[in-house]
Amino acid sequence: MTQGTEPAAEEAAPSSEPEPGVGPRRRRGRGGWALAVLGVVGELLITLGLVLGLFVTYSLWWTDVLADRSASAASDHLRESWATGAPAAPPSGGPSAGPSAAAGGTGPSYAAGDGIGFLHVPAMGRDYQVMIRMGTDTATLAEGVAGVYEQPYRSAMPWDESGNFALAAHRDGHGAKFHELDAVGKGDAIVVETRDKWYVYRVDSTLPETSKYDTGIVAPVPKGSGYTAPGRYITLTTCTPVYTSRYRMAVWGSLVRVDDIDAARTPPAELRQR
Repeated sequence: MTQGTEPAAEEAAPSSEPEPGVGPRRRRGRGGWALAVLGVVGELLITLGLVLGLFVTYSLWWTDVLADRSASAASDHLRESWATGAPAAPPSGGPSAGPSAAAGGTGPSYAAGDGIGFLHVPAMGRDYQVMIRMGTDTATLAEGVAGVYEQPYRSAMPWDESGNFALAAHRDGHGAKFHELDAVGKGDAIVVETRDKWYVYRVDSTLPETSKYDTGIVAPVPKGSGYTAPGRYITLTTCTPVYTSRYRMAVWGSLVRVDDIDAARTPPAELRQR
């Protein structure tokens, strides 16, 4: 190298790095797009979860609140009508409300939603009580009551000489009045309270699960109950398993006795032994 002469610049070797402002930006662009998509999907999943959570809350809590409020008001009204002597029901021991599949009776007709009385089942709670209304349609059962079947068989009334007094109620939501029906077993008491009578039944058998299309469980002589001849029966039905409506379960009982209701409405021994 000659003194005073600047060394020649070496030729720049080709670089494997991308040009500034080009490659990295492109990679960040592709990554940003993927992250944006994941962000949108995540937000949608969170929203869906919130919607499902609100729906479950509505179905299993708020409908209970509304149903209990409605049933309480209706129960108070029915008891007030009894206290004032208003004609809220046909005389106990008299004919059924309309043609009965089992007894063939005639008499005052009940419309869907009309109050019949109250159901007491000690096995489902110390102070368990649910209002009984005619009909098992969606609107009636949504009000937190036990509905009387009108189809495919019209239920006999407790005061009929024979027949099956068949009831249904929700197991979850809308008051969930039969949520603990699986706690009822053979030998347990079921009591129906009307204006002037206590109808006391004893559970004879239960059916943990059957098809929701099995209408025989509410027939005048219920299929699968073990009964083989007409009698004075009661049937309680609801959905199973809990939180589904896939199957039905049933509890069957037969009438043990009928007690008169005194002025103080003293409950029968089965309701005092709790």
